[in-house]
Amino acid sequence: MLDFSLIISLLISLGTGVLSGFLTRDETSVFFDTIVKAPLTPPGFVFPIVWTVLYALMGYSAWLVWKGNCKEKRLSLFIYALQLIFVFLWPIIFFIYRQFEIAFFWIILLWLMIIAMLILFYRCERKAGLLQIPYLIWVTFASYLTFAICVLN
Repeated sequence: MLDFSLIISLLISLGTGVLSGFLTRDETSVFFDTIVKAPLTPPGFVFPIVWTVLYALMGYSAWLVWKGNCKEKRLSLFIYALQLIFVFLWPIIFFIYRQFEIAFFWIILLWLMIIAMLILFYRCERKAGLLQIPYLIWVTFASYLTFAICVLN
């Protein structure tokens, strides 16, 4: 039987991505097509697919930590919530306000929070931490894309 708390955790995480995507949807497609992009920039359809998977992994990992009983659970979930706020705001800074330099520094702060979250999640529930590795890799790649857009535009 599916645990209701898992559904809530997934809704929080996926809802963050959906709301951010909804707020930036008009700017994303039109604006992204007009800027000079970095080499290795994937086609636009890749981004929502990858982000959906990553948000689902975040929600599932947070649920594993929440269900667990480790001494760093509160700190882990606080860092999780903080990085959710940062990942929610990044596309707004980048696409709506078009502040590439701020977006780059913002994503570096996000990257540091993801590392902290990954470590804390790993300490609480090994699987929860390991499930955040794809997120760290993707945000590393997104940092490269953001930096390149800063330089090229």
